Amino acid sequence: MVTQRSRFPLAYRMLLPLAAVLLAVLVYPLVFSFWISLHDYQLTALQDVRFVGLRNYLELRGNGSFWNAMRNTLIFVFGAVTLETLLGFGLALLLHRPNRYRDFFRSILLTPMFITPIAVGLMFRFLLNQQLGVLPYLLGKLGVQIDFFGPGLALYSIILIDVWQWTPFMLLLLLAGLESLPAAPFEAARVDGASAWFTLRKVTLPLMKPVILVALIIRGLDAFKVFEYIFAITRGGPGESTESILYHIYKVGFRFFRLGEAAAMAYILILITMALVVVLYRAMRSAEELP
Repeated sequence: MVTQRSRFPLAYRMLLPLAAVLLAVLVYPLVFSFWISLHDYQLTALQDVRFVGLRNYLELRGNGSFWNAMRNTLIFVFGAVTLETLLGFGLALLLHRPNRYRDFFRSILLTPMFITPIAVGLMFRFLLNQQLGVLPYLLGKLGVQIDFFGPGLALYSIILIDVWQWTPFMLLLLLAGLESLPAAPFEAARVDGASAWFTLRKVTLPLMKPVILVALIIRGLDAFKVFEYIFAITRGGPGESTESILYHIYKVGFRFFRLGEAAAMAYILILITMALVVVLYRAMRSAEELP
């Protein structure tokens, strides 16, 4: 009995429940969804499921709606994450300075990130509605007519909504990075008479590069999953101008019932996000290796 236990230590036996849970909730759905992507799998015709190989993947090359949704998602991710990083870093610099009201402003600025995205979407849907919204009404009194969810402007309105909610997240990460920086380089710069702008460019930003890249990876991957704002506000409209890749996958899979095609789209999205992670991770490693 002692010999059997030594061959299978207690630590491994305690990991078995966790391994079983991961197998059930992670590995099985991934394997099954990949199997679906290789079949003509439709919820309305489950008795006629046929193996089609890579056809679902190859047909995506000429799928204009899929690539339009991917383009919208990339525009959203680039615009939202860039603005959130710039605003978050600026606010982090302000809150990093000693101030008697610093804790109060921190608590106020962090509030939006604790609201569920679907609630934020519904809130802005009514605030910015052309007929009922408060902001369009006030702008109309000033003679300015703006349809925030109209053609050409809806996607950028969604970006600004995301910036409102998730800039506090970037603020939190970057503020933590600022407060963990060593004091010696800043004291040396101050003794040498360096200006605040010079210190920011030559001391703060180089030291903050790894933190900024980690924040970009975390927020960028999360921004790729944008769905709630689209679902609550525009449903992909006008036309397909705000259709994100996740909303398009949802529409194809659960409104048009073409699960095989939707699963193939999901795996293409996984490959794109993995490539993005590799690029950003290598950039982060390069930043850490710089003197």
